Amino acid sequence: MFDSTHPSNALSRRGFLAGTGATALTLALAACGANERSSSSAGSATPTKGGTLTILQSATDINWDPAKSQSMAVTSLALVHRRLTTWRIVNGQEAAVVPDLATDTGKVSADGLTWTYVLKDGLVAEDGSAITSTQIKHGIERTFADSLSGGLGYHKALLAGTKGYTGPYQGKHLASVETPDAKTIVFHLTKPYGDWPWIASTPAFAPVPAGDNPASYTRKPVASGPYRVAEYKQGVEVTLKRNPRWSSSVDEVRTALPETVVFSLGQDESVASQRLIADSGADRNAFGADRVAAAQLAQVTGNPSAKARLATASAGPLNYLAINVERVTDLDVRRAIAYAVDKKAVQTALGGTLGAAVATTYITPGIPGRQVYDLFPTSTSRAEQLLKGKKVGKLVLLTPNDEASLAISQAVQQSLQKVGVTVTISPVESDTWTERATQGNGSGYDLTIGSWNPDYPSANANLQPLFASSEIGSGGYNVSRYRNSEVDTLLSEAAALSVEQAKSKWPAIDKRIAQDVPAVPLVYRRNSFLHGSGVTNFFVNPFPSYPNYLTVGVTA
Repeated sequence: MFDSTHPSNALSRRGFLAGTGATALTLALAACGANERSSSSAGSATPTKGGTLTILQSATDINWDPAKSQSMAVTSLALVHRRLTTWRIVNGQEAAVVPDLATDTGKVSADGLTWTYVLKDGLVAEDGSAITSTQIKHGIERTFADSLSGGLGYHKALLAGTKGYTGPYQGKHLASVETPDAKTIVFHLTKPYGDWPWIASTPAFAPVPAGDNPASYTRKPVASGPYRVAEYKQGVEVTLKRNPRWSSSVDEVRTALPETVVFSLGQDESVASQRLIADSGADRNAFGADRVAAAQLAQVTGNPSAKARLATASAGPLNYLAINVERVTDLDVRRAIAYAVDKKAVQTALGGTLGAAVATTYITPGIPGRQVYDLFPTSTSRAEQLLKGKKVGKLVLLTPNDEASLAISQAVQQSLQKVGVTVTISPVESDTWTERATQGNGSGYDLTIGSWNPDYPSANANLQPLFASSEIGSGGYNVSRYRNSEVDTLLSEAAALSVEQAKSKWPAIDKRIAQDVPAVPLVYRRNSFLHGSGVTNFFVNPFPSYPNYLTVGVTA
């Protein structure tokens, strides 16, 4: 996904999903990685049950309808809605897919085309009804309704028989989603897909009782998680209260420590940071959903009290330089660009070591199976050698017109100038960038700046959206316009394997793509979140690049 500042409003393009909706680019504004100060939970206070947790965020709305949400499995929506599977996020460990509503992460048929799930006993929704397989089927079917577009849609391209389907509201249903009894749900896919257990952790797999009103469900959802939406003040505040029907005995990942969770909306990021630095009153039990701006990091790190409450990533979402291979066709030129780019200069432009870590792979840190390599360590001399006798011409660098993107672009421009390559920076608004880079024919740029954080912790979600030929144009994020039939085959073969089987395949595919240099990994963003002194269990792993909302508590 192209990173967003708000995990509750994560904007993204979901790989291989032509027709399910592209999104705007916001450059890597999510925190990620282990805390710089330590790998332990934030603060010395012992987590207790009770109290009010406040989450300050600049977004003015939260969509609580799972059909329209792109919220990850450990952020806002997951406090209210459970899914078939979820993520176990433990400080300092790789993410793992685990059962949520289901008894396991799914049983697959020998041909890889059928996945079966059985629900746990004792699952009850907020309204007192039993959570059933038909509610999950209804939740999935309603994501196909035009009025409920905008959510994660991986399942739409994978479920069989979905062509022309427009949802359940006219009495039509998907034959590829079967519910033989109240506790069993069976999915029939178009192709083997080993990451299906991760797909089942997306919001679409939350239960929604039939009879819902699509227009108002976002304000009055039926909770399956530990909290219910008690009050919604448009643009101001959302208050979550305990769901009395939820039981910790059938939920292994949510601690549900606070009595109340309040989302304070429309908060100016700098003002929110100042409130958290001051650490007074109710703000002691608050944290910011937005990363701390680079301009304020110096103030925070210069304040011992605030610095102790700053969770800084060790690494995270990838910032990269995409090379339009349809225009920069000479492999030696692309290799020269990769050698020439001074990644430390990019790092400096983003605030130094506190702002970013140098990147060498397309697979981002924290993704299971990632292996470190560096095919093109910065070397001006090697770049000059490769460029000897070449006529490169002026290169156009398309970039979103925001501070971080421009800073990266300028660092790249200066690096390439040192080896005799002239680069013209073309800054555009994010919507224009999306149109020209993902919808157009690629004729207007030679290079462009990208940022990517996968929707779920699999290398497939790193590599396929950025480098599969199916993702060129029509809203796809293969903005390098890279086509390689061998790579397409390797991606498809690995995607068909189980999570564990594919784990050993992805690093080789990562390196194989890098040999063609469709993009230069620049940095992994090291962003920071700030919290009050009363907040407990606050940490940020390399993936998913956000705090785990499901385990945060406060000193009541």
